[in-house]
Amino acid sequence: MTKRKWIKRFLGISGVLFLLLNIIACFHAYHFTHFTDKDVVKTKESKDLSILEKTKIVLTGVNNPRPKNTKTPSLPFKTITLQPTGGKKTEIWSIQTPKQAKGTVILFHGYCSSKSKMIDKAEVFLELGYNTILVDFMGSGGSEGNRTTIGFYEAEQVKHCFEYLKEHGEKNIYLFGTSMGAVAILKACHDYGIKAKGLMLECPFGTMYETVSIRFKNLGVPKYPLVHLLVFWGGVQNGFWAFSHKPTEYAKKVNTKTLLLYGEKDNRVTRAEIDAIYNNIPTTQKNIVTYPLAGHENYLLKYNTKWTEDIKAFLE
Repeated sequence: MTKRKWIKRFLGISGVLFLLLNIIACFHAYHFTHFTDKDVVKTKESKDLSILEKTKIVLTGVNNPRPKNTKTPSLPFKTITLQPTGGKKTEIWSIQTPKQAKGTVILFHGYCSSKSKMIDKAEVFLELGYNTILVDFMGSGGSEGNRTTIGFYEAEQVKHCFEYLKEHGEKNIYLFGTSMGAVAILKACHDYGIKAKGLMLECPFGTMYETVSIRFKNLGVPKYPLVHLLVFWGGVQNGFWAFSHKPTEYAKKVNTKTLLLYGEKDNRVTRAEIDAIYNNIPTTQKNIVTYPLAGHENYLLKYNTKWTEDIKAFLE
């Protein structure tokens, strides 16, 4: 076979492989950012998957059923639908503290979650004397759509909820977010200049690229080139440049007191990412609290008393 034919064959094989990698990345990006209404079982944590199951996920993507609200608050609450002009329909629960209200805390859930998962944390704030607003991001619970942008467009919903409270006369507004919810808060502060009374942020990732890389690492898959392609196609499918989705940069516009909370056993967000966000927050009124045995999870499960004390101290 001549050298020219070898080159043609090499280029042909390379082209086919590149096409296949892009197709796989497209599948992943779509399943990563779109929920399904079909009755499917959510993909298990990577640590609980067999090699065969991991291989299947690499080729076809994860199962992502639309998050539902699985319970309602024990205290009386109002279900309110926000429908800003040009914005997503957002369903919220408003719960009033039985005590003399000191302000209102808006709670934003994480990826593949819903506002019902924030009820236990809302109960802590209510006991501390704060009204609460629990929010369903787009694609979750009672809100509109079936997609998520991992905090990018969700920042608009943070703004709308903040403005809703301001319009109703609330002056002491605190924002609480876990994982993607924390990212959405940071982006809202960056894009819209939101000045809340304080921010409480649990385990926000540093950049979109980093969070996708870690998910592939947990599957035991080399990050190059699939991570780059997945981030690219995820942005294209959802109308934004995903490589610029960087909470570490958003943090530079935060000018209110901030509490960062982090589990030292977190396998989805690194301590380096948390430190980068913390160091970029310009205010001196900031603090990091860590929980040695907690992972990327609800910190109340292992540190109920400590978490409550940390939150109380921050609010005082």
